[in-house]
Amino acid sequence: MPRDRVALRANSLYAPTLKEVPAEAEIASHRLMLRAGLIRKAAAGIYSFLPLGYRSVRKVEQIVREEMDTIGSQELLLPIVQPAELWHESGRWTEYGPELARLTDRAGRDFCLGPTHEEIITALVRNEVRSYRELPLSLYQMNMKFRDEIRPRFGLLRGREFIMKDAYSFHATQESLQEHYDEQAGAYGRICDRLGLIWRPVAAESGQIGGSVTTEFMALADSGEAELVYCACGWAANVDAAEAVVPRSPAVTEPRDLEKVPTPGLRTIAELAAAFDISEHDTVKTMAGKTPDGRLVFFCVPGDRELNPVKAGWAVPGVELLDEEEFAAYAIPKGSLGPVHPPEGTFVVADRSLEVEVAWVTGANEEDFHYLGAMPGRDFQVDQWTDLVVARPGDDCPECGGTLEGARGIEVSQVFQLGTKYSQAMGATFTAEDGSEKPFVMGCYGVGITRSLAAVIEQHHDEHGIVWPMSVAPLHVAVIPLSVGDDVVYPVAEQLWSTLAGRGVETVIDDRDERAGVKFADNELIGYPIQVVVGKKGVAGGIVEIKNRSTGERTEVAIDEAADVVTAIVEAALAP
Repeated sequence: MPRDRVALRANSLYAPTLKEVPAEAEIASHRLMLRAGLIRKAAAGIYSFLPLGYRSVRKVEQIVREEMDTIGSQELLLPIVQPAELWHESGRWTEYGPELARLTDRAGRDFCLGPTHEEIITALVRNEVRSYRELPLSLYQMNMKFRDEIRPRFGLLRGREFIMKDAYSFHATQESLQEHYDEQAGAYGRICDRLGLIWRPVAAESGQIGGSVTTEFMALADSGEAELVYCACGWAANVDAAEAVVPRSPAVTEPRDLEKVPTPGLRTIAELAAAFDISEHDTVKTMAGKTPDGRLVFFCVPGDRELNPVKAGWAVPGVELLDEEEFAAYAIPKGSLGPVHPPEGTFVVADRSLEVEVAWVTGANEEDFHYLGAMPGRDFQVDQWTDLVVARPGDDCPECGGTLEGARGIEVSQVFQLGTKYSQAMGATFTAEDGSEKPFVMGCYGVGITRSLAAVIEQHHDEHGIVWPMSVAPLHVAVIPLSVGDDVVYPVAEQLWSTLAGRGVETVIDDRDERAGVKFADNELIGYPIQVVVGKKGVAGGIVEIKNRSTGERTEVAIDEAADVVTAIVEAALAP
């Protein structure tokens, strides 16, 4: 495909680089985007994109756009400011929380800055699409979002304002939704590949968006906020959603008498285990929660594991863990909770891995006392056995039984099956083939455009700066003359620059009157994939030097062959 001519001059390019590392920048992508002159901070979690940074943003957008168009999704543009009444219809005006930025216009009408667009797209389609014959329908946009994060950090990875591609699909049947969901997931995998990311699709939790089926696409990075577990068989999941198959080897294998023992001053599982010379693995800890109607819930998990609040919510919908003050209100001791003789009406939920335990070491629901030898069925009843703990490396794979490994990741995209969550709440229906009115079956699919760009840099950098994949580099080639304004070196550099640009190779010439060391440092920092160094000695010998930023390889090439060699490198890197 022919490409536009892009020929820039560094002397007039607005790309102010920084020598010092900004104190606010905690991770590589944030540091390098600031230092390389790609972004500048406007406010906490809000950034301006400078020309080079915005060029890369547009390239990410174009890759996403091409993949969306390939699967038949149609691009539109929705408003950022959304009327509150739509969010009241869905029930999310109050549910979404303080991250939803609310505002009032001069007429006193409530609006919000869109953190996502399920409501407004549902309202749009319900007013236009009437029949099953018009389905399926898939629509997408590239737009700014705003979420008032309580603690924006990590630059573009946890910002308040960000660019996202969000797509929404409408279907007559679940089978149709599944088909398009798979198409979107396939497109997302191709997007990650084209961005040059090392990634994994992982089972996930749907969060504020809702729906019962969702997959995240994670770029692996030590700086990622998400914790993943995965297996060699290909199974992977975010720890918030991962099914935990906990290996158990109980120390107690025979029934024991129930024994109540004093444990003054023992407030933690570690202290309890040390006092009785047992492993934390052989203790049981209990956390307390409450249902929306105030019923007390006890969650029992192995002493060496952590309760997963998401799974607690799956087990008991609407449950909230007690805060410090509420323990007194329920007259229960925080450090000595257990399933034996809990307050009347308490609902006891236990992690399913504890079913193999013959006898438990657990709290006695009395300050400074615990039980040894507490046996389920004899001394207490469990109302529900379920998966409650956070999965971790070393657990068994729920798919093949292998051993899980762990990693950290950056969520760059996610696909959801919404079902009828929004269409039913908002009265969005169509006339089915049998003449009945049915709610649309919906899907939702998001790609973090600016987050993906940061993820690329997290994976592609070295001690000198960014190492861009060709697909999203702000420019493909930097021509670096070691002298400017002379009649030997500079004319060769300018001719090569012009020739490459004429062939559709995006090229910048570093025509600044700077020392060679400054030019090399800045071009390494910005990370142009190919550098062509033109020096007096080389020109005298009829050659220029071509450097591959990714590999560090340097090659001397005849001046009259340089444009062909560079063009071939760029085209090979951009080939599908």
